[in-house]
Amino acid sequence: MIARYSRPEMAALWTSQARYERWMQVELAACEAMALRGEVPMEDFEAVKANAPKAFTAEDAERIEEIEKVVKHDVIAFLTFVEEKVGPPARWLHLGLTSSDVLDTSFALLLKEAGEMILGKLDEAMVAVRDRAFEHKHTPMIGRSHGIHAEPITFGLKMASWYAELSRGRERLARAIENVAYGKISGAVGTFANVAPEVEAHVCKTLGLRPDPVSTQVVSRDRHAEFFNALASLGASIERFSVEVRHLQRTEVREAEEPFTPGQKGSSAMPHKRNPILTENMTGLARLLRGYASTAMENVALWHERDISHSSVERVIGPDATILAHFMLHRFTNLVRDMRVYPERMRENLELTGGLVYSQRLLLELARRGIPRQTAYVFVQRNAMRFYEEGMDFLEALLADDELRKYLSDEEIRSVFDLGYHTKHVDTIFERVFGEA
Repeated sequence: MIARYSRPEMAALWTSQARYERWMQVELAACEAMALRGEVPMEDFEAVKANAPKAFTAEDAERIEEIEKVVKHDVIAFLTFVEEKVGPPARWLHLGLTSSDVLDTSFALLLKEAGEMILGKLDEAMVAVRDRAFEHKHTPMIGRSHGIHAEPITFGLKMASWYAELSRGRERLARAIENVAYGKISGAVGTFANVAPEVEAHVCKTLGLRPDPVSTQVVSRDRHAEFFNALASLGASIERFSVEVRHLQRTEVREAEEPFTPGQKGSSAMPHKRNPILTENMTGLARLLRGYASTAMENVALWHERDISHSSVERVIGPDATILAHFMLHRFTNLVRDMRVYPERMRENLELTGGLVYSQRLLLELARRGIPRQTAYVFVQRNAMRFYEEGMDFLEALLADDELRKYLSDEEIRSVFDLGYHTKHVDTIFERVFGEA
């Protein structure tokens, strides 16, 4: 499913060719810095720059992997290949560097690029949610707690809460991208013994990264854990929205549902079915993102200055988590845009309990008249229970309660059943979420 989606720009980030291209960018930037410092002959750097591959082909990747089968080291295989292309001047590449200088700095580049693509897709999702929120700003429906009818809200308010949550997710992800976009060119244990800090500064500036203030042989993995946790948190939000749609699509609720396109089939056995497959799918994918985040947390505790237990993990979770998050946002955006909403059904469900949803306002009105709260609670609850036990309309039960009518007139009781009382602050909430515009 994800493979079929494969947005070209995101999938292309994680090919072998793209990885080698970014390794080359790091090596060239480091070599340039050393040439500017007089540590590498400028003419040799120019020769390297002119002859080193800028774009790697599938054939190049195959050749590097062929070399790796012999040397059993990916960076050495890469440098061997470049030397084949460049000739003797290539001896100046990787001067004073360790493999992680190249791997971690290029990984930061990839995560930054992938994160920015995800932010772009998140912006699309937020626009879709905002549009539907304003469309249904004043569409009344029942709010539920514990799955039980509570008090009236609007569908627009529900969607506004989605927008606010996505806004927080965007802030977290943007901050995580900033914190993961750190490179290091500090040598085998981060001491700059064989490469000057100025080289690192030049490389990072050239590549749009920041130098890690203090690294070991690697950039500390708390940065990466933050990034993958930001993706997992975003996935959890999409899961929350998806679960909501799944509940609203249930046959006995049917207030909203996923798009169902012409020719689509819901079940191989039951032709009547319209199953919430998109939202169920996103619920499952959110679990994967949480798994990747948990694994990223395990990568933080490396041995001493470095081991490679994180390496195999990141080769999987780097592409998988970013492609997955990008895909989920793509699918969620389309879901929101095309979601079917049924205001009439919302109104029917709102009235399903015969006015019980106005019980709190009645309780408050009694309390304002000096009746002890617990006494007032008994008045309201005993009439509410008649709906459950006798099927009696709540208003009818209240009007038949002579004891209650000692405190409230028929007109005052009826005035409690006012939907507008519950939605009078919708505009205020929207301004808080979306701004005055």
